[in-house]
Amino acid sequence: MSENCYHCGQEIQKERITFQEKLFCCVGCKSVFEILNSNDLSKFYELNKKSGIRPETSGEDFSYLDTAEIFSKVTDFSEGTTTLVTFKIPVIHCSSCIWLLESLHDLSPHIHYSQVHFTKKTLQVSFDSQKFKLSELATLLSSLGYKPVINLETADKKEVVLDKTLLIKLAVAGFAFGNGMFFSFPEYAEIILGTSDYWMEQYKHLFRFIMFLLATPVVFYSASDYFKSALYGLKNRVVNIDVPIVLGILVLYLRSIYEVLTDYGPGYFDTLCGLLFFMLLGKVFQKRTYSALSYDRDYKSFYPIAVTKLLDGGVQKNILLSELQLGDRIMVRNQEIIPVDTILISGQGNIDNSFITGESSTITKSPGDKIFAGGKQVGSVLELEVIKNVDQSYLTQLWNKEAFKKHEHGLDNLTNKISKYFTFVILLITLTAGVYWYRIDQEQMFQVISAVLIVACPCALALSAPFTFGHIMRILGRNEFYVKDTLTIEKMAEIDTIVFDKTGTLTENKRSKIRYEGEPLTSQDLINLKSLLKNSNHPLSKMLYSEIEETDLYFEVENFSDYPGQGYEGTVRGQHYKIGSARYSSQDKINLETAVYISKNDKFVGKYIFKNEYRKNLNKLSQELSSYQLHVLSGDNESEKKQLQELFPSLVNMAFNQDPESKLNYIRKLQKEGKKVMMLGDGLNDAGALKQSDLGVAVADDSNAFTPASDIIMSGKKVTHLHKYLHLGHDSISIVRITFAISLLYNVIGISVAVMGYMSPLVAAILMPISSITVVAFTTLATWVRSTKYFKLYR
Repeated sequence: MSENCYHCGQEIQKERITFQEKLFCCVGCKSVFEILNSNDLSKFYELNKKSGIRPETSGEDFSYLDTAEIFSKVTDFSEGTTTLVTFKIPVIHCSSCIWLLESLHDLSPHIHYSQVHFTKKTLQVSFDSQKFKLSELATLLSSLGYKPVINLETADKKEVVLDKTLLIKLAVAGFAFGNGMFFSFPEYAEIILGTSDYWMEQYKHLFRFIMFLLATPVVFYSASDYFKSALYGLKNRVVNIDVPIVLGILVLYLRSIYEVLTDYGPGYFDTLCGLLFFMLLGKVFQKRTYSALSYDRDYKSFYPIAVTKLLDGGVQKNILLSELQLGDRIMVRNQEIIPVDTILISGQGNIDNSFITGESSTITKSPGDKIFAGGKQVGSVLELEVIKNVDQSYLTQLWNKEAFKKHEHGLDNLTNKISKYFTFVILLITLTAGVYWYRIDQEQMFQVISAVLIVACPCALALSAPFTFGHIMRILGRNEFYVKDTLTIEKMAEIDTIVFDKTGTLTENKRSKIRYEGEPLTSQDLINLKSLLKNSNHPLSKMLYSEIEETDLYFEVENFSDYPGQGYEGTVRGQHYKIGSARYSSQDKINLETAVYISKNDKFVGKYIFKNEYRKNLNKLSQELSSYQLHVLSGDNESEKKQLQELFPSLVNMAFNQDPESKLNYIRKLQKEGKKVMMLGDGLNDAGALKQSDLGVAVADDSNAFTPASDIIMSGKKVTHLHKYLHLGHDSISIVRITFAISLLYNVIGISVAVMGYMSPLVAAILMPISSITVVAFTTLATWVRSTKYFKLYR
C-alpha cells in the first residue's frame, strides 16, 4: 500500500520522514509543515488536504535582487520604508495556496499585506524594504514551495502572451470529428439503406479502429481540462459543473469501445468527437467573451483626467494624460494626484502615498527627487518633469485596488447559487432517466444519459450577468459616466436617496459673477494672491484665479497650509495671506452670501462675492428624480437656499455650513435610517462622504482632481442627465434576469426532450453553444436598444 506525503500529497518513494505522527516525503515538506504549524497557519491543511507544493532544495541565491538597478526594475513601487513588488508564481493552483500567500504577514512582521491574482498566477506584496530585503522575501516564498519566476520578461512586466492551447485542442477535436464522420459514413449508409456490402464487411473493423484512434486523443487531450476540473472539485468535496460533462464523455467513450470489441455496432466515436468539438467551440467563444470584457474594462485607461502642462513663458494648458510626453513640465497643486513618474523641479513636495500603500504618512521631497505616480501632493504647488511614459493601466490597477472595494454580492452571487444546486439537480434527473430507460431499452439509456449530461451545461447562465454589465459599462463610458466595476451597476439599481454637494456639482465651476468689496488691493497684493490661489483646487479658488488678470508672474509660496472646509494660508514675498471662510479669515461679521474672504497679516482686507450660476435644466432633473429622496449639502451659508428650493422643489432637506466631517456624518445618518445613498461631489472636501456612501460619484469638469474615494467619475456637464444613467442601471438588471430566464428555458426544454429519448448527444452538443450565442445576441441587442432610448443625442 502506497503512502503519501501529508504536505504535498506526492507518493513517498525513497525518503520517509515521520514528524508529529505525520509522514513527509522530504525535509522540505516537513520544514514547511513546521513553519505553518509554529505560526498558527495549520488551517492551510483544513482548506485542502495535501495541497501544498513541494519546495525546491536548490537553495537559489536571490541576493542579486538587492542591487539598486535590479531592485528598481523588479519592484512596482518603493518610497520610504514601503515597497510593492509583484511576483509571477506559476504553481498557485488552489484555495489553500491563495490563503497561505495572503497570510504572509503572519510569517513576517515586516510584510504589510499580500494579494493573489489567481488567474494571472501573480502575488503582490507590500513590505518594509529597510527591515526585510527583497531577496529575503523571495527566499521565504521559495522555502514555502512558491518560488517566484524572475527573468527579463517578468521584470519588463509585459502583457502575457495569448495562450493558444485551447485553440489547439479545438483543432484536434475538429480534425477528428471531420475524419471520423468520413470513416463512419459507409456504415451509416448501410444502416439507413438497409443493404449489406461485402467490401464494407471486410473493412469495417479497420474503419472502427481508425475512429477509435481519432477519438482517443480527443478524449484524453482535448477534453483534459474538463477532467482536471472535475477531479479537482471532487478531491475538495465539491461537485462542480464539469462533473456531469465528464460523466457524459466517459459513458460515450466506454460504450463505444464495448460495441466495437463485441461487434455490436460502430459505437459513437464520431458523435463523441463532434460533441467535444462543439463543446470546445462554446468554451472558446466563452473565453473570448471574457477576454473581451477584460479588454473593455481597460477603457478606464481613457479616463478624462487632465494635467496642467507648463509651456514656454509660464503659460498653462490643460491637456489629457494621453498627450503627455517625456520631458514635459507639469504643475501639480495641493491635493492633486501625481499622474506619472516625475522628477521634482521646484517647490516643496509633501507626498501622501496612502492611495498606493494604504498608509497615511507623508514623504518629504526636495528638488531633484523622484516622485512615483499615484502619490498626492499635500501643500504648495509643484513643478515636475515627466520621466516615464503615461501608464494608465497602472492607475487602473490602483483604481481597482482591494482596499477601495466594498465587498458585496449581487447577481454574481445568485449565479453561483444557481450553478451550485444545478449540478445536483442534473445528476438526479440523469440517474432517474437512466433507471427508467434501463428497464425499457439499454441501448437508448446510454444515448439519453449522454444527451442529458451534455445539454445541461450552464454556460449561457454563466455568461448572462458579466456580458450584460460589460456592455452597459462601455455604453456609460462613451457617455462620460465612468463606472469602476460591474457591482457598481447593480448598486445603481438599489439607490433610493441622492445627496448633492452644491458647489462644483450643482453649480458651474467656471462661470460665476464675482465682485470685490473691501479695501483696495494693490497690484502687488493681486500678484501675491494669484500665486497663493494657484495652489488650491477649490472651485471658488479656481474661479477667482481666472478672475484676477493682473499678471502671469508667480512667486514662491512659503509655509503653505490647507484646512479643508475652512481655507488656506501662505506667505508670499514676506506678506502672510489667508483665503477662505469669514471666520477663518479673521472676519466676525458674516453675511448670508457665497464669498471668499481675504486677510493680510491677520487683518481682514476684503472679500470676493460670488453669485453662483447653476447648471441648466436642474428643475427638469428634479422632476425626473421625483422617485428618489433628494438632499443638498453645502459648505457655504444659506444665502441661496430660496433659489435651491425653486430649482429643486422636491428636496427633502438642505444642510449648509457643512465641513467634510459633517457631510460624512450626514451620509452615515441616512444609512442608519435604512437608505441606499448615492453621493455626488466634486471630490475635494467630499472624499469622506463619497467613500461612506453606498455609491460615490465624483463630478469632474477638468478631471485633474482625481479622487480614489469614488465608485464613479462623471463629467460635470452630464449631471443634469443623471436620471438617464440611473434608468439604464435599472434596465440592465431586468436584462440580466431575462437572460437568466432564457438560459434556464433552454435547459428545461433541452433536458425534457433528452429525457424522452428524442435528442442525440451530438444535437445536445450543438445546442449548448447555441444557447450561449442566443444569450449574447439578446443582451447585445437589448442593451443597445435601451441605451439609444436614453443617449441617442450623445452617441
